[in-house]
Amino acid sequence: MGATDRFRRRSRKNAIVKAHVRRFRTGLLAAVGIFSLVGATGCGGSIYAITSSSASSKLETAEALGAERYAPYEFWYAKEHLHKAMEEASTADYGDAIKFASTAEEYAEKAIVLAKQAHEGSGR
Repeated sequence: MGATDRFRRRSRKNAIVKAHVRRFRTGLLAAVGIFSLVGATGCGGSIYAITSSSASSKLETAEALGAERYAPYEFWYAKEHLHKAMEEASTADYGDAIKFASTAEEYAEKAIVLAKQAHEGSGR
């Protein structure tokens, strides 16, 4: 067995290994692409539902605390953003719907805090 035979065996092994690596990379790339596509298109409605539900709940809490009176700007800003989120979701524009619902949730929280502070200040 000469040096050329050993070289041929190594090159064949290298070629086989390279083919397996290429096949693995191609499969991995395809899997990542499929999961990215499914993740990008399939979760919007779920995320919107969770966010809008939370915003709606906080808005109800704010209303119960009298935020319409004690924090009118924050309360109505939250209410209108939640309404706009519902409009966007009805046209399946979940990206914008999520943004509007998040803003509604944020301002509903602010309205709750302001309403609680107003109640504490008045001795209730």
